[in-house]
Amino acid sequence: MIDSVLNRLMKTTEDEKQQLKSLEVHDDIPSAAIDPSLSENRHEPVLNDYFFRNKRIYVSKHNRYAPYPEHSHTFFEINYMLRGSCDEIVDGEKIHLETGDVLLMDIGSRHSIGYLGTNDLLINLLFRDQDINLDVLNDLRSSQSVLYEFLLNRKLGSSNGQIRHLLFSHQTVHEVQTTLYQIIDEYYLQRPFADAVISGYLSILIAQLVRNYQVKVKKQVSKTQQLVLSILRDIDNDYRTVSLEKLAIKYNYNRNYLSNIFKRETGTTFSETLTKQRMLNAHILLTSTALPVSEIMKQVGISNKAFFYQKYAAYYQTTPGQQRQS
Repeated sequence: MIDSVLNRLMKTTEDEKQQLKSLEVHDDIPSAAIDPSLSENRHEPVLNDYFFRNKRIYVSKHNRYAPYPEHSHTFFEINYMLRGSCDEIVDGEKIHLETGDVLLMDIGSRHSIGYLGTNDLLINLLFRDQDINLDVLNDLRSSQSVLYEFLLNRKLGSSNGQIRHLLFSHQTVHEVQTTLYQIIDEYYLQRPFADAVISGYLSILIAQLVRNYQVKVKKQVSKTQQLVLSILRDIDNDYRTVSLEKLAIKYNYNRNYLSNIFKRETGTTFSETLTKQRMLNAHILLTSTALPVSEIMKQVGISNKAFFYQKYAAYYQTTPGQQRQS
């Protein structure tokens, strides 16, 4: 991050000075930014599209020295812990942010933010995109991984099955942090073509968030569920050569036993799941490379051409050739 931008963010604003005296929120949000109808229905402030009058993405520093009450919004919000730490409550869940952590909240997600001290910097990035929501992010990831799809379908990551916010640890999102630095610098420096550059970075940021998101299993899982998760990871990582026979040896279980518990936990057979993962990867290669179909079949571990074409048509309602033409 450019030093001049960081120094600007560290300076105490007039609103922060007032909050430092009273330790209460000095609300600098204009009344025009609050949706009266939604706020009345939800019994809390709901922020509308006021911030996007002339821009696709709005960046601001969260005011320090006072906790911020619960609210929701009609847009997406990213909280980026640039320095220090803070505590939030998001959709009833307590979340602690350390330097470098990234919190993505869906439209309608409710959250409140705790007290921030002098050395704490929380950056808010607000954006709208009618083509992006957390379901789309999940669909993008599940379109590449049977493991990810299984975790989402089983709703192991959320007590109510709804994923309304995603937390990215500073230990795993270095490329996301770099892109956020670039967005923040461009926003505050306002160099020529800044809006166009920021829009480009936003697309990159969304793709990086998809790539880095990992479903966390919060519920206690049984021994057999742990075994099935391990098998799904093996399929995910080694779909070209993995087999039930190899896994039976690896985990020291009877082949039929593995087959039965896999079907019981996932609802599909091992063979069906493996074929699906191979089709997912074949689809990626067909749409992103110029490799011939015969080479793609080889790379995903399928030798029977008729079988490959039949399964691909079943999954994608088109032939590999038609897919490539489109």
